[in-house]
Amino acid sequence: MPATLGDMTLDTLLIFLGLFAVWNAAVFYIYAFDKMAARGGIRRVREDTLLLLAIAGGGIGAFACQRLMRHKTRKPPFTVLLPLMAALHLVLVLLIALFPDTALAAAHSVALFLRSLA
Repeated sequence: MPATLGDMTLDTLLIFLGLFAVWNAAVFYIYAFDKMAARGGIRRVREDTLLLLAIAGGGIGAFACQRLMRHKTRKPPFTVLLPLMAALHLVLVLLIALFPDTALAAAHSVALFLRSLA
């Protein structure tokens, strides 16, 4: 029997955290590819795509690439949005890791609310 954290198993939590890490690594790679494309003069990733990736859970990967590769450090939406998304995603992951049952209940409530809007 797997270790449990109330209703959420430890396995489920670890899978979530692993997927989150893989997603942020992929976002980091896409930002790095865009930086290399900018240097090489080849086709770039659209800015709205880069912003969407950061908003959709990839804020930590996007911010890490911005800092490590000095990419998108002067563009206004990136200078504000990437640190903000990184901080928000870090807080959310910590809350999910520390309070998994509460996070699961909150996600369920949000899903019910969104379903009621449809």
